[in-house]
Amino acid sequence: MREKVVFDLDRLPPHGMGTASVTWWGTLAFMLIEGTGFALVIAVYLYLMSLAAAWPINAPPPDLLPGTLVTLILLTSLAPNIMISRWAEQQDLRKVRIGMVIMSILGIAPLVVRVFEFPALKVGWDSNAYGSVVWMLLGLHTTHIITDLVDTLVLAALMFTRHGNNERRFGDVQDNAMYWNFVVVTWLPIYGCIYWLARL
Repeated sequence: MREKVVFDLDRLPPHGMGTASVTWWGTLAFMLIEGTGFALVIAVYLYLMSLAAAWPINAPPPDLLPGTLVTLILLTSLAPNIMISRWAEQQDLRKVRIGMVIMSILGIAPLVVRVFEFPALKVGWDSNAYGSVVWMLLGLHTTHIITDLVDTLVLAALMFTRHGNNERRFGDVQDNAMYWNFVVVTWLPIYGCIYWLARL
């Protein structure tokens, strides 16, 4: 008869941070899936551009100001976002609370500008293939900003409750910061497509 091997896992922490967290891996997988979605829509944009006799199709290039403002806000948000991830790793509740409030504001700001960005495209979503693909790119990215903002607001609220000073919540803050970096990085090629390729 074979002996059973039993491992004592009592000493393991109930939650991990970073790569020791299942949530971190889930967030990474989600980013890979979403990144593939962005890449596919950009590929459609480039394909349609290669087929068109003139680009944009029956529309002037979009106004640069709203898209550039969104880009500046997103790039500015990287500094506090990186800091909040470090503070979460250090489990510094006071700094994490301040950071979450700042990131909540920086999550709302691009959405306010984005309200003006859609009209600045100067083409309707149903006007032609060009209009459809630029609205799709902008709409997809807007969805990601909203998704992360909701997560940020919920986490910010939790950090001000008794649940805030908890290793699992600090891990969630790190995952949220990682996803925001993804939101910022994915915007850069979209910004280039919508605003600069249309000017070539």
